Amino acid sequence: MAIVGVSKRQPAAVVQAAIDAGLREIGENYLQEAREKLPAIVGARRHFIGHLQTNKAKAVVELFDVVQSVDRREAGVALSRAAVAAGKELEVLVQLNISPTERFGCDPAEAGRLAEALRGLPNLRVGGVMALGPISDDRSVVERAFARAAAVLPQVGGTTLSLGMSADWRIALRAGSTMIRIGTAIFGPREAP
Repeated sequence: MAIVGVSKRQPAAVVQAAIDAGLREIGENYLQEAREKLPAIVGARRHFIGHLQTNKAKAVVELFDVVQSVDRREAGVALSRAAVAAGKELEVLVQLNISPTERFGCDPAEAGRLAEALRGLPNLRVGGVMALGPISDDRSVVERAFARAAAVLPQVGGTTLSLGMSADWRIALRAGSTMIRIGTAIFGPREAP
């Protein structure tokens, strides 16, 4: 099981200290913040976990090793072009929409087709799926959503099931998550934007 330390709005020195203490994977949501912070950080695999705007694909490919938020073919095409130009293979995860409050992610019923389309693009490697759980105090709602995401992984292929954040990672692990994205529980509260 992998832990991605979500380092948005955390100072580079704090993130580097976590890496020096053993954290091996970090995640960023915002490209602009990553551009400023990541050059000062070494020793961890870098995950882009925010919504991908296709016009920013080149910069994302230059800064990150994994893009967890591919929710449409157009995003994959933009990443593929940028990865080819950079001479880099990029791991991507298909982002599923399993929450009624989430704006992004593909319909789980379409995930297999999207993964197949992504596999047909050069320099992309589909590693699995990612999903954000619903914001709910009802544990059974979160459990059902995570079970739905886990059921889609065989259709998408790969071995990564990226589910769970600081508030719901225990439920995610019970659902079979192989990767959790933890921010507050590792770094503490974020600075206000």
